[in-house]
Amino acid sequence: MGAFCSVIKFENLQELKRLCHWGPIIALGVIAICSTMAMIDSVLWYWPLHTTGGSMNFIMLINWTVMILYNYFNAMFIGPGFVPLGWKPENSQDSMYLQYCKVCQAYKAPRSHHCRKCNRCVLKMDHHCPWINNCCGFQNHASFTLFLLLAPLGCIHAAFIFVMTMYTQLYNRLSFGWNTVKIDMSAARRDPLPIIPFGLAAFAATLFALGLALGTTIAVGMLFFIQMKIILRNKTSIESWIEEKAKDRIQYYQLDEVFVFPYDMGSRWKNFKQVFTWSGVPEGDGLAWPIREGCHPYSLTIEQLKQKADKRVRSVRYRVIEDYSGACCPLNKGLKTFFTSPCTEEPRIRLQRGEFILATRGLRYWLYGDKILDDSFVEGVSRIRGWFPRNCVEKCPCDAETDQAPEGEKKNR
Repeated sequence: MGAFCSVIKFENLQELKRLCHWGPIIALGVIAICSTMAMIDSVLWYWPLHTTGGSMNFIMLINWTVMILYNYFNAMFIGPGFVPLGWKPENSQDSMYLQYCKVCQAYKAPRSHHCRKCNRCVLKMDHHCPWINNCCGFQNHASFTLFLLLAPLGCIHAAFIFVMTMYTQLYNRLSFGWNTVKIDMSAARRDPLPIIPFGLAAFAATLFALGLALGTTIAVGMLFFIQMKIILRNKTSIESWIEEKAKDRIQYYQLDEVFVFPYDMGSRWKNFKQVFTWSGVPEGDGLAWPIREGCHPYSLTIEQLKQKADKRVRSVRYRVIEDYSGACCPLNKGLKTFFTSPCTEEPRIRLQRGEFILATRGLRYWLYGDKILDDSFVEGVSRIRGWFPRNCVEKCPCDAETDQAPEGEKKNR
């Protein structure tokens, strides 16, 4: 009893409020619908008590559900890990390479960033995910990625059960005439009769669950491939954007230097082991990281400080060339834009042709920035901030003109 009470603490109970959010409600709802309907339909299609195959099918279905929920709740309740309040590097001289967070009253450790939703500096922050109502970072990156893998696999199995159930249950109900095909939705003609009659309601529920399963397979599967791509490079989504801006800065000022990402170990297997371990607990404390040979321990944070001081790199001006309604997943902006919509609670901003945007970060097909309401570029003016499709904007002609300036003039800026 004492051990049980030591596990369930007041702080753990407070974490349950994360479930009271539209993201977990929708995610758990989809899991519940697909799992429940798959179990019901598997009884109708492949009765588990008659054959070994039916038993294995039913056990595997339960196994998918358990593993999906286990990794989902791990990602949600374990959390990403946070920089301790008031943290500072052991060597006081290293603080010159780090940014200071006024909210947390601490220096930002390497690879950490402040999350406005969590209101804390997150260790190795990748993004804030609304589906788990928490950040994805150092401690829960493996659980989050495993959830992204298991959910599509479980949905593929469930979708197969749905298709086979509808086929087998409707096969004996089709009566072919000369001119018409009649469908009788009465009880199945089998001995013994099924426990749950496959009527019109069951058919509609199965069809609805099939749509959810296929949609989840596509959407979550794409997120999994995106996560694996950055994991094998030992990066995060934020660090990918920092690297992109570093290359833009070097190209703009025509500097004789090459930015090398310091945390890429040069081997996909070594990068993979930075996230996935046999124990499930990531190596290290999330504050110090092994770096690539020849790189400075704080080369990434130094680059961030350079970008923060350089207004030209921190925000790039764009002009809107195509209207955008502000939809989360716009169908009229292309399939790539539709399927790569940022998985975040941050808003989308409506655009009209001729407006101007200051972009501060982005993805391959999306940008994040501020819309300047009065069409001026003076600091302190009122702005609207959010995501927008990259194919709706182009670099401001003013920036195009500055790109053609003489080399000596560029370096003096």
